Amino acid sequence: MAKNKGKENICNFCGEAIPMNSLLIHGKDSSICEVCAEAVGDILRDWNQNHSSHSPGVVGKSVKKMLKPQEIKAYLDQYVIGQDEAKKVISVAVYNHYKRIFNQPAAVDEVEIEKSNIILVGETGTGKTLMARTIAKMLDVPFCIADATVFTEAGYVGEDVESILTRLLQAADYKVDQAERGIVFIDEIDKVARKSDNPSITRDVSGEGVQQSLLKLLEGSKVNVPPQGGRKHPEQRFIEVNTQNILFIASGAFNSIDKIIGQRMNTNVIGYNSKSKQLDKNNMMQYITTQDLRMFGLIPELCGRFPVITYMDSLDAKALKRILLEPKNALIKQYERLFDIDGIKLEFTDATLDYIVEKAVELNLGARGLRSIIEKIMTNAMYEFPGTKKKKVVIDLDYAKEQFEHSVYSFLD
Repeated sequence: MAKNKGKENICNFCGEAIPMNSLLIHGKDSSICEVCAEAVGDILRDWNQNHSSHSPGVVGKSVKKMLKPQEIKAYLDQYVIGQDEAKKVISVAVYNHYKRIFNQPAAVDEVEIEKSNIILVGETGTGKTLMARTIAKMLDVPFCIADATVFTEAGYVGEDVESILTRLLQAADYKVDQAERGIVFIDEIDKVARKSDNPSITRDVSGEGVQQSLLKLLEGSKVNVPPQGGRKHPEQRFIEVNTQNILFIASGAFNSIDKIIGQRMNTNVIGYNSKSKQLDKNNMMQYITTQDLRMFGLIPELCGRFPVITYMDSLDAKALKRILLEPKNALIKQYERLFDIDGIKLEFTDATLDYIVEKAVELNLGARGLRSIIEKIMTNAMYEFPGTKKKKVVIDLDYAKEQFEHSVYSFLD
């Protein structure tokens, strides 16, 4: 690059005369001005975003190379304990989603397969988000997790629902063709339920309004997305994203929905003419239907765009202990690794593990509560032992009880 020294005063691209004090970039037989150089740069960036030949993961594969549903579930089994029904449903949905993409109809009169978005229902700590993160690790496709609680209706303080697609674009490195085949996980969908079963006559900007805004994303339409997120404004540049082939998975705890299911199933039937129903009252989630989601507060249009409903089982003591020990990223393995870095071998007795599980059941926080309990037990050990010459540490029941009870009840001292 050089300043114009009078050798050339014409840009060979636009043909304009260039002032002597302006930048002119000289090639072997031609020159280009600063304005044309910037325009060429913009054209190249846009072309690379929309026509990149490098496509990661399943975007560039055929359906024959895709993992089959049983293989997807086998991968999930390595990280998620139990939840066989949910893993089967998600494995089939993911496989069918990409099978549908790779086999688009060649003629207009052929059968067109519609996508099946999924809604995942389960108590807190049962592994809903873990399931999504594990799918993200397995699939080399654009994937993002969004929290429904941050969204508000357009025009109000908060985020617009289009910011979900901004995150997906960022995960795809702004390659639109890849983002349009991605997966979006919307967490806490139950928090945008409307407050009553009657349509609101006033604005419900963080509830029903958000549900209405989500409809256009879920049904498959072309959406103008602000590339850097934030609010839309007229002078902003947008990226058009077609959501036709984006798979949406929503999840929520739906607290107390088991009561709605119980009322529908009429579990407390009294009378001679009533038919006895053999129901598992300890796990009412398995009977959930679209009708229950509507009664909870999701609008019918939104329910219709989530045709696949599955549930997460509650975790009992046996499952919680397996979570501590068996997955590839099991909590006990993580703490053993932390001590191993300091050259210390860490061991937990069986009685200690049973105690941790017992406390997790009491707190009723599911798998999420396991880590907080272990942290309370291990804080002093992680503070003291790395600075000593100890080569082995065994956490027995007495030590675990002493540390946990002291941390919980220390305010009484």
